[in-house]
Amino acid sequence: MTNTAERPASPCVSVCRLDTAGVCLGCFRLLDEISGWSAANPGEQRRILARAELRRQRADTAV
Repeated sequence: MTNTAERPASPCVSVCRLDTAGVCLGCFRLLDEISGWSAANPGEQRRILARAELRRQRADTAV
């Protein structure tokens, strides 16, 4: 069983470029999600990861 208190790894892939909507082209997080990552609790970090994954999927289908 997964420990809910366990912090997920940062999704940063060292690309660090934002598109015009403010989404990182490497990890698909918003700037406020990136800057708040360290202070976020594990649950919020997982929610950030889920939102970033949705953005990644939308970007993949938009091409």
